[in-house]
Amino acid sequence: MSAPLFLLPEGSLSGVAAGAALHLDGPEGRHAAEVIRLRTGEPVLLADSSGALAHCTVTTVGKTSVDAAVEALTDEPASDPRFTLVQALAKGDRDLLAIEIGTELGLDAVLPWQAERSIVRWRGDRAAKGQRKWAQTLIAATKQARRARVPELGDLADRHTVTERIAAADLALVLHEEATEPLAEATLPDHGEVLLVVGPEGGITPDELAAFTGAGARAVRLGPTVLRTCTAGSAAIAVLSAQARWK
Repeated sequence: MSAPLFLLPEGSLSGVAAGAALHLDGPEGRHAAEVIRLRTGEPVLLADSSGALAHCTVTTVGKTSVDAAVEALTDEPASDPRFTLVQALAKGDRDLLAIEIGTELGLDAVLPWQAERSIVRWRGDRAAKGQRKWAQTLIAATKQARRARVPELGDLADRHTVTERIAAADLALVLHEEATEPLAEATLPDHGEVLLVVGPEGGITPDELAAFTGAGARAVRLGPTVLRTCTAGSAAIAVLSAQARWK
């Protein structure tokens, strides 16, 4: 089993070299000491979301903190092309499942989308709570996947915002069950942003689809079956990763 990964505050690994001592406290240190129950001499990975990854050995375990010695440092470069998932809000935390699995499969950024047919609505305090839950989900999935970079989380987007992002992307793809072009046959750019749009439980409306394709997106399908909103994006990220990264 690979060593567990914990996140340090951003920038903590700047200037750190092999032989340095690192201190993990706060919620991450408590989780490492009380839940994972790390022991002296065990390996542990520490990241600060910059791409830097410290391969360490635990030297001291306190009640709510862990000290570790850096054995080596590696760097996880930013992905290029970059995969961004525009995920419609969905009920029953299905949107959270979508971004969780997508993070494990390699997505680089997430944009929550208030689609016309989204049953869930982010307003007032619910919007702030929803944003926090999405951020927490991305962090947990990053740690599970042993990634050194946490996917970026954008603000809640409406149709206009998504249309603007599509126009600025190097390639924009909208998953749609009536599309004729297979996603597997899409040619990815060598650089830039690949934007993938996934609708809610009720699907993308004709007006939304028209706006998105009018801005330059291409409607694509995954296969002959219709997937839920929580699985469609993840399946698509897997297809794109197999084409561009898993080689």
